[in-house]
Amino acid sequence: MKPDIHPSYNKVLVTCACGETFESGSVKDSLRVEICSKCHPFYTGKQKLIDVGGRVDKFNKKYGIKAQ
Repeated sequence: MKPDIHPSYNKVLVTCACGETFESGSVKDSLRVEICSKCHPFYTGKQKLIDVGGRVDKFNKKYGIKAQ
């Protein structure tokens, strides 16, 4: 690897929209995420509306898919 061209890799605090915080590594100073393992439906087993801005409806309308 060439010296002095790579950004510094630091420990940062990651903050989720649900309020959960955890430490990770990144080249950025801090990270904000929308979904983490504490609030993701796959890990919690609870259904949560994740569709932002009607993306699913927009896709269905664009391709003529009828909602079931």
